Amino acid sequence: MPRRLNDSVRGRFTSTALLFIGLISCLTVYAVFFNILRPRPQDHTLDSAVRFTDSRDHARVDGGGCCRGVANLELWGPAVKWGTDFKFESPGECCKACKAMCSGNDGPCLCDTWVFCGNKEACGPKFGECWLKKQKDVLVPDRQEGGQKFMWTSGLIFGQGQGIVGFETDHGVLHVKLHPECAPHSVYYILSLLTQRHCAGCQFHRAENRGSYWDSEGYHINNAPYGPPYAMIQGILQPEGNIFTPVPTEHCPTITRGSVAWVGSGPEFFISLANHHEWKQSYTVFGSVLPEDMDVAERIAGLPTIADVWNSVNVSVLEKPVSLTVRRMKSGQEQAEPGS
Repeated sequence: MPRRLNDSVRGRFTSTALLFIGLISCLTVYAVFFNILRPRPQDHTLDSAVRFTDSRDHARVDGGGCCRGVANLELWGPAVKWGTDFKFESPGECCKACKAMCSGNDGPCLCDTWVFCGNKEACGPKFGECWLKKQKDVLVPDRQEGGQKFMWTSGLIFGQGQGIVGFETDHGVLHVKLHPECAPHSVYYILSLLTQRHCAGCQFHRAENRGSYWDSEGYHINNAPYGPPYAMIQGILQPEGNIFTPVPTEHCPTITRGSVAWVGSGPEFFISLANHHEWKQSYTVFGSVLPEDMDVAERIAGLPTIADVWNSVNVSVLEKPVSLTVRRMKSGQEQAEPGS
């Protein structure tokens, strides 16, 4: 007669059986949900759509977080925050404090200029002072002459509807929003053109349309070449007789439709008609054409051209260069003021 299992052995057997049953149950549930949640194999069409979406996302990369200024420059103007009582460790923090007062959500900017003392040796007790100011005319900032003797770093902030200049041509006006927080040296040069009596010699001389390689919104067509044509118009921003000082490399985001950027260190520049992620981050972008004016750029790109070769690259040069003039544009606030 078989021996009767004692309580301890019987308990271990029961526990093992329950554990085995639980394991089988878990495996069954996992198998069911694995098949429900398992991703569907991608066909060629879906794969193409994913790659196209990736290129669009890449093209949207920009420099919205910029906060740059110009060293050895002191901008004047009425103070809205006194630096003696307002200090930071870096110029970037000072810039951001001004930006926070120019969000565009509560009417006009309360601050459009920041001035920071960041040289410990030269500043002495003034080190860290952050002066926030408001210009009478932000396109003509009140400034001291710059140079190595100045211990201040200064920058401008353009709020919504501010800092827009016009590139006037016979084919229409390109309204360009300048980005001083990303490319301050470049923007100061453009602002200097507003004070010139003429801009003779400023022109577009190269025109490359989008062809069949980019759509009307600037997105690259999947599997299409990247040119030629290269979807851009190129020109020069240097009045005849003026000496041009090369602009230092500043913020170089991915080029998108409407980007206005230097070729090298200027004065050659271009306006992009498309998103050019293939150009990497190689060009200083100092402004962007307002979307509603891109038809003017497209019109210029469609003018008659002749083929040429520049440094082994096939290009399209305008048969007749398009002259341009840089003008200041009134903001909505200026237009609303009586007698303006």
